Amino acid sequence: MNFRPGLPCAVLLLSACAGAPRTSPPPVAATPPPPVHATVGTAQEAFVPLASASGSLVSGRASLLAADGGVRVTGEVGGLVRNGAHGLQVHERGDCSAADAGSAGAYFDPAAGADQRGVVAGAGTLRIVADAEGVARFDLQVPGAVLGGGAANDIAGRALVVSGATPGSFSARVACGVIRVVR
Repeated sequence: MNFRPGLPCAVLLLSACAGAPRTSPPPVAATPPPPVHATVGTAQEAFVPLASASGSLVSGRASLLAADGGVRVTGEVGGLVRNGAHGLQVHERGDCSAADAGSAGAYFDPAAGADQRGVVAGAGTLRIVADAEGVARFDLQVPGAVLGGGAANDIAGRALVVSGATPGSFSARVACGVIRVVR
């Protein structure tokens, strides 16, 4: 019998591998179910007092009513740039504590629901136009939104933000208020 150096080591390594327990591949994580979008919320009406932000003098109020296909938003905002166009948006958090209303977070698209990845900021901006006195009166609809119930497209408890031009700043958040259910 010919002796080869290293052969006993190879035999030992192979026999050690053969006795090693086999492991299964790690389990594949289950894909979470898609968020549930409601067609009707649990509330019928909400109110939003809009307070100034970003050093503006803008303030106002808005009433929200459940409607077919979304939420109807009516109201009045003053202190805006005269004869100017401004934006009205729902934002992700009902927090207007920061001076620039940045605490309200990013724009919230009710149609996208809980998964806001890929949502283009400003895509769902409702346009309001101020008159010669700097007051905008509006009657608009937030499509796909509901009031109350906690569904992915529920806007109760989120913030309503007015954006527009202020001295030295274009598209600033000039007013902010939290959407509070009243019935």
